[in-house]
Amino acid sequence: MANSELPVPDGLSLRPFHGVRFAVDDISSVTSPPYDLVSDDEARELLDAHPNNVVRLILPGADHHRYAQARDTLQTWLAEGVLAPDPEPAVYVYEQSRNGDILQRGLIGDVALAAPASRIILPHEEVYPGPIADRLALMKSTQANLEPIFLLYEGVEGAATRLTDEVAATRMPLLDTEIAGVRHRLWAITDTAEIERIDADLRPRRALIADGHHRYATYRTLQREHHDAGDGPGPWDYGLALLVDSTAYPPDLKPIHRVIPRLPLGEAVARAKGAWQVHEHAEIADGLAALAEADGPAFLLAGAGPCHLLTDPDPLQIRHAMPEGRSARWCALNTAILAEFLLPKVWGLRDDEETVRIVHHDANAAVQLAAHTGGTAVILNPLTVEEVMAIAAEGERVPRKSTSFSPKPRTGLILRTFATD
Repeated sequence: MANSELPVPDGLSLRPFHGVRFAVDDISSVTSPPYDLVSDDEARELLDAHPNNVVRLILPGADHHRYAQARDTLQTWLAEGVLAPDPEPAVYVYEQSRNGDILQRGLIGDVALAAPASRIILPHEEVYPGPIADRLALMKSTQANLEPIFLLYEGVEGAATRLTDEVAATRMPLLDTEIAGVRHRLWAITDTAEIERIDADLRPRRALIADGHHRYATYRTLQREHHDAGDGPGPWDYGLALLVDSTAYPPDLKPIHRVIPRLPLGEAVARAKGAWQVHEHAEIADGLAALAEADGPAFLLAGAGPCHLLTDPDPLQIRHAMPEGRSARWCALNTAILAEFLLPKVWGLRDDEETVRIVHHDANAAVQLAAHTGGTAVILNPLTVEEVMAIAAEGERVPRKSTSFSPKPRTGLILRTFATD
């Protein structure tokens, strides 16, 4: 049956499920960061730390048998009791905390899938075919969601958040472990009345995809395939998700910096002077402080030698560089100005993976990489959550590599299999 109608949820819905969890003594040793943040070296370190580390499932290798290997590994671990489903379906409370500077609580469950046009679950980044094909092959082979996506909603500390906080304050957790200085705790809510309170509070709200755009697109692709095959309703109509009230627990939105190895710093600065005010700083710390205080679009160019702050761009040049049909809010984003003006118009470069290297969060690491390659680091201020929410609410997408929300859920604390859903 081709082009069958997909179910449309009547609001934001988080369904209970039988969580699948590791039954090992040291939970911390079998977890990992999300799959797209694990380097090859880190993957090897995680596998050396424990033979049952979840990275064996989420990143099963490079050969053409890797998806079957992940399936076989998952089935073996379930059969041997390394992984075990919880006896009752639950919505789970998940908390991350560290020394008073990190506290985030949310709910993990099966989120009902919705098309972007429904305005229930809002993407804010574009997705690309390669990562979707990879995650789809893995999901189809394992018949599982191996790690939750990360959703934010403006709950205004409603009933779901109050219950989340009550559970964390008064009940014994299923899981309590520390990983890289961050404490992770997990509770199960199985009471029907409490789950109904959560559902009633969430239904009228909408959520922003903070992390996991490709996995959410994969959820929906798998859903489409099953409905086109005539399979009807099933576990493919839902996806594993962490849902956090951003008003109660504001996320930390970090910048993603760029390094351009083939662009010498002196050339980058010289060519920028035709469109920007350029301010030299001898020390990177001074340049970073000036960038943080800059009013309006600004970038810090750095590498070997002094760094240079770009401010006050020529508004006419920027206006001509922006694509038609974009909102004024989108055109004012620093990542839009970088992608549409600074890179292509000022420097004549394409904003792609071959030309531009990405460094998450760490400005000093970006500067060191630029100095090592004889290139230029472009240091950015982070976008604000309000900017991203507003862009997504209007149906637009921010430019690639614009946002990095944290803290992200740790992979391996809870999984979902279709067989136990």
